[in-house]
Amino acid sequence: MSKRYPEWIWHNGEIKPWAEATTHVMAHALHYGSSVFEGIRSYNTPQGSVIFRLTDHLKRLFHSARVYDIVIPYSPEQIALACREVLHRNSLAQAYLRPIAFRGLGGFELGADTPIDVAVAALAMGAYLGEGVLEQGIDACVSSWQRAAPNTIPAGAKAGGNYLSGQLIAREAKRLGFSEGIAVATSGLLSEGAGENLFLVLDGVLHTPPLSSAILHGITRNSLMTLAHDDGIEIVERNLPREYLYFADEVFMCGTAAEITPIRSVDGKPVGPGRPGPVTQHLQKIFFGLFDGSTPDRHGWLEAVET
Repeated sequence: MSKRYPEWIWHNGEIKPWAEATTHVMAHALHYGSSVFEGIRSYNTPQGSVIFRLTDHLKRLFHSARVYDIVIPYSPEQIALACREVLHRNSLAQAYLRPIAFRGLGGFELGADTPIDVAVAALAMGAYLGEGVLEQGIDACVSSWQRAAPNTIPAGAKAGGNYLSGQLIAREAKRLGFSEGIAVATSGLLSEGAGENLFLVLDGVLHTPPLSSAILHGITRNSLMTLAHDDGIEIVERNLPREYLYFADEVFMCGTAAEITPIRSVDGKPVGPGRPGPVTQHLQKIFFGLFDGSTPDRHGWLEAVET
């Protein structure tokens, strides 16, 4: 097996070698994007390996599945156990977990009721957008691609088909020489990144687009808002015009994969002094402090791998 991939994966109820977790080329999800998934991280802490907000992630997985009438043939508890099993079998303490449920082979019409396949993978993952970006920040651009309008493709469901939009945004940014793209909603107001939520800091106040701006209700986003509130940082959910990216003292993206990634420039314009700012750095400190023990886990977010 390539060093890029782990040895074991959980697939349809059993642990099997990575290469044996296959599906048919005519599977419904391959053709129509009919899948729901989660991205979850585990971290190594002084108390052992933990999975960050596992219960909340799996709750969202089942909510997403409900939107698309995907009846997952396993309970949240069984999938939670599968997450722990793949970490254990692959000897991974700090990793990225990917549970996915999708329509398999069984019908080709759009509304077909097919068997539902479920898998859970665990892979080693560093900083999503490249080494050093958490410390140095990235250069981003506003994409020419807009997010889907309300009541078209539901942004609140973490479904595979939604990420075609993210691919357009990410690939455009890469083609133009940027690390990541930022999308606006059909209103012309700020939405989110290709696969990350967005925060701006203006005069020490934390601003973020509301759920109505075609964003995923990110679990990292929610975590940071909670931690900021606990720490006395003012937070405002509000509609934000594009130009506020250029007015902001600090801008950062967040998500399970991206964690807290500072943005040092947007469209070639420096954000603040062109380097990660103090509010962003403070939020990084208290967020990552959950895993080194310097921030108390007041909300019960750290779920032990070994139970």
